[in-house]
Amino acid sequence: MRNLIPAALLATGVAAIAVAQAPQQGVAQNAVAPATAIMPPGGAPRSFADLTARLAPAVVNVSTTQKVEIGRMRRFPGQPGGNPLEEFFRRFQEQQDGGEPVTREATSLGSGFIIAADGYIVTNNHVISAGEGRNQPVESITVTLADRREYKARVVGRDPLTDLAVLKIEASGLPFVQFGNSQAVRVGDWSIAIGNPFGLGGTVTAGIISALHRDIGSGQYDRYIQTDASINQGNSGGPLFDLNGNVIGINTAIFSPTGGNVGLGFAIPAELAKPVVDQLKATGAVKRGYLGVAIQRLTSDIADGLGLPKDKGEIVANVEPNGPAGRAGVRQGDVILKVAGREVDYDNSLSYIVATTPIGSTVPIELLRDGKRMTINATIAQRPSEAVVAQRAGLPANDDDTPADDATKAPGIEAAKASLGITLQPITAQLRQQLRIDDKVQGVVIAGISPSSDAAAKGLQRGDIILKIGQKPVTSPAEAAAAVDAERKAGKDTVLMLVQRGNTPPTYRGIKLQPVK
Repeated sequence: MRNLIPAALLATGVAAIAVAQAPQQGVAQNAVAPATAIMPPGGAPRSFADLTARLAPAVVNVSTTQKVEIGRMRRFPGQPGGNPLEEFFRRFQEQQDGGEPVTREATSLGSGFIIAADGYIVTNNHVISAGEGRNQPVESITVTLADRREYKARVVGRDPLTDLAVLKIEASGLPFVQFGNSQAVRVGDWSIAIGNPFGLGGTVTAGIISALHRDIGSGQYDRYIQTDASINQGNSGGPLFDLNGNVIGINTAIFSPTGGNVGLGFAIPAELAKPVVDQLKATGAVKRGYLGVAIQRLTSDIADGLGLPKDKGEIVANVEPNGPAGRAGVRQGDVILKVAGREVDYDNSLSYIVATTPIGSTVPIELLRDGKRMTINATIAQRPSEAVVAQRAGLPANDDDTPADDATKAPGIEAAKASLGITLQPITAQLRQQLRIDDKVQGVVIAGISPSSDAAAKGLQRGDIILKIGQKPVTSPAEAAAAVDAERKAGKDTVLMLVQRGNTPPTYRGIKLQPVK
């Protein structure tokens, strides 16, 4: 399991480290001008001190508080609260149903930076949000400046999809920093992180840019800057600077098996953050482009199954019928190569390209269908709310997609076992009911799977539904066997299959064919 940790610090009860201090008198500094890097002939900076002195005043500590319920407690009839008997039994009762809620104050510590002299501050959404999915507001937010002054902050806007938020404090004449050009950053460049690790207060670390456009599996807009500058819990929302003093990233997460820094920190690049921050500051919300397709990266296995020579583009797993792509003629199984002239690849996902394309613009979409290149035009719409997107994608209200035992033990028809290591059976009325398969879904059900097969290695399970093999719909084990045989005769080593689990949206899998014995 990957140990990706948001770089924010959360504690319950009284905070172990107090970061809020009594306000001190201080003179507000002027806006932080981009600093000139002090570079010796060899290329490495002699010191970061001058640069730090200019930048640190614009970096703030962000702390939040909220009430969290840790259990429920029943009062003893006729006994005053806090008596020894009640205290003794509380540990056994606070997890039971009913009774009085037991709450405790939880404190979250993070970082942020000022982007305007009148008190606009950028941080991570997860720093100032609560609840599952970090979509709920906290009770209070306190911002502590570098000179120890404290302010209550309000949320101007937040965007969970990019994990960004903009706050506002009532102040003026504050020092501030500006976004730079993260697209000009190169691997090996110096970077400086300033933040509030573990609630200690302003801390400066330095390192190099380790990688660009890093996908850490946290969302559809992943394109992080990776740095080995020390980033720890509490650094979330803090800035990552270049040697000109410009913000090139917003420190957001770390990869760590221990919970501490191991030299793998990730920052949202300025090229992604600035447009979002500008919209949040202006309107409190973010508008994005939308095509209405569910897509997958074109992995080497899927590319082999399609007979494509290179790992470029993304494959369409599902199309919203009345969405922009559906109206334009995009089909399930199409491989989208370019949108508006921008190539879809590892560094530029379709989601990112579409999200940053102007709403209402009509753009050419270059795609591959049945081995032939073609171009169609689609009009970019505004992305609806996440609830609407999920509803249109057909996500079930109940996420329990485990097949019933009696369904998976039903007698199966061994159709593709020799080629794929799986046993198939048709969708019967009984299976349709037991596996909660929609009446519109047509395919074959995996009744058995060899543990040593590539299908098992790729995550296929009993109860999964195969809709297509080699882009051909299959509705019976015989059709599936014929489709697999056709792929083998065509010289394919990998078979492309469209697979659905429960009523979740289907996905493509590239499964290697087993040698013929």
